[in-house]
Amino acid sequence: MKFPSIFRTASPMRFDIKPRYYDPVKEEIDQRTSRIKQELKAEGVLSDEDSENKISYQSGIRGAFAQHKGMKERSSNPFTSTGMIRSFIFFLLLGSLGGYIYIGPVIFEYLLYLTAIVAGIYFFFRLKPKRKNE
Repeated sequence: MKFPSIFRTASPMRFDIKPRYYDPVKEEIDQRTSRIKQELKAEGVLSDEDSENKISYQSGIRGAFAQHKGMKERSSNPFTSTGMIRSFIFFLLLGSLGGYIYIGPVIFEYLLYLTAIVAGIYFFFRLKPKRKNE
């Protein structure tokens, strides 16, 4: 609540900014629309009176799917799926815990060697050049 005063207190400054931005998609749509209207006027399909006075609303469904490129195909490789990777990590952690309980801290060395061998095999087959007939 404000009390009456004989002194003028400073009020906070108003900050009003009107953003200016460039929308290339909107500009392209406007250019295409004006070009199509000019072509229709040149062909006689659209008269000058119709284009200025009459605003027609049409469904945008006709061109809505023009940019659609189809669904992305799912990979047939089971090792790229997220569920498989999660399961592998879960079993690796479970095996580490069980190995630590039964064998002791030596299991981590064994897992390190096993991981290095598996990574080496993976990178060997991944970097191996493919044959032309495959």
